Amino acid sequence: MIPPKPPARPDKVSLWRYLRLFRQDLLSAQPARLYRAWMAEFRTPFFRSYLVNQPDLVDTVLKGRPDDFPKSNRISEGLRPLLGNSVFLTNGETWKRQRRIIDPAFEGGRLRDTFPAMWAASEAAVNRLAAQAGQETEIEEVTSHAAADVIFRTLFSIPIEHEVAAQVFTRFRAYQRAQPLLNLAAFVPVPQWVPRFHSRETRRNAAVIRGLIRQLTDTRMGEIRAGTAPDDLATKIMTTTDPQTGDRFDTDEMVDQVAIFFLAGHETSASALAWTLYLMALYPDWQEKLAEEARTLDSGTDFSVMSKLRLSRDVFREALRLYPPVPMMVRETTCPERFRDRDVPKGAQIVLSPWHLHRHERLWERPDDFDPARWQTENGKTCQRNAYMPFSAGSRVCTGAGFAMVEGPLILSMLLLRFRFERIAGREPVPVAHLTVRAADGIWLRVVER
Repeated sequence: MIPPKPPARPDKVSLWRYLRLFRQDLLSAQPARLYRAWMAEFRTPFFRSYLVNQPDLVDTVLKGRPDDFPKSNRISEGLRPLLGNSVFLTNGETWKRQRRIIDPAFEGGRLRDTFPAMWAASEAAVNRLAAQAGQETEIEEVTSHAAADVIFRTLFSIPIEHEVAAQVFTRFRAYQRAQPLLNLAAFVPVPQWVPRFHSRETRRNAAVIRGLIRQLTDTRMGEIRAGTAPDDLATKIMTTTDPQTGDRFDTDEMVDQVAIFFLAGHETSASALAWTLYLMALYPDWQEKLAEEARTLDSGTDFSVMSKLRLSRDVFREALRLYPPVPMMVRETTCPERFRDRDVPKGAQIVLSPWHLHRHERLWERPDDFDPARWQTENGKTCQRNAYMPFSAGSRVCTGAGFAMVEGPLILSMLLLRFRFERIAGREPVPVAHLTVRAADGIWLRVVER
């Protein structure tokens, strides 16, 4: 059985038909030819966009000349009320300064330090799910809760049950319902003088979330001054100075950064883990292999146990290929370009699509199949280098990529050690995308105690 994939639209549709499709789902608004094309131009009376799949051109945009292709400012249209001036939205020197302060917190050695908090969050997820054993369960709810718990435990050393953490989680879900996190303005150029309308509920929820994050940040600032702060990610980031300027984040800047840590670390991890659990239900033989491997977790809670979860890592990597949490990224040209004998004007949008690149028919063998063993083949290794970017690539690669590749396989293994996940007839998920790839009506599975 082939994992579910959104239907593609016809090659030619009117602009208004495209816009209607886009508002419903980013993925099914695209034509099937993008799974074979090296480059495709989308031209309207108002703007031009170029979707680029050719690996060397993707490398040019993300790795070779990233400063010439900054993140499109339009990506912020639906995110600005919550994220302010966070590292996810900035460009140029501001972004470079932010990364110089943030990146040290996520270096390899720090992963070992945060591992006990990840383990505790994984155990808590298992214990919460035990109450639903034998029931039909919406898995995205489960993984959202688990991913949020990881963020709060590793960032602020508090569990999701903490009063402030619980309020942030609740308000964030309300924010998602009120405001699509990636909206049409991210792809359709809108003049700066046009007002950006956000609902009253969107603005209210964003203000409450940021106020709650400010409480946590202010408390931590006080603990740092008193010398009583725990050695977690928040303390590391707030005490790191920019090696070039000697500056640190002030409270306002830290609120912006925590907002994106929660959004990126929670939303993307929840999406990836939910789809992985669905794939385990779809392929029970693989599920049993991972459950057997997960028995190695009984040997202890040391970080070294991750080296034993090789199958789990390959399965999680394959789920990220088929269902990359962020399906498309938008860059903008700062000068005229020449791509594949086409003139690309200054100010054009360059759309990089992990969704299409990961399923590209000219690059991957059996691109729509679920096959974790592919990562040990020559084709899989080649494509991993040239056509795989679930966390972006180059200088703007997700700073938490290594973090996610520990968190995902760990939670997956601990859940499969305790539970079996089964499909429910008539409730197959349909992938849709706004900011991340989720299921249109949730991912429903039956959870059974082993």
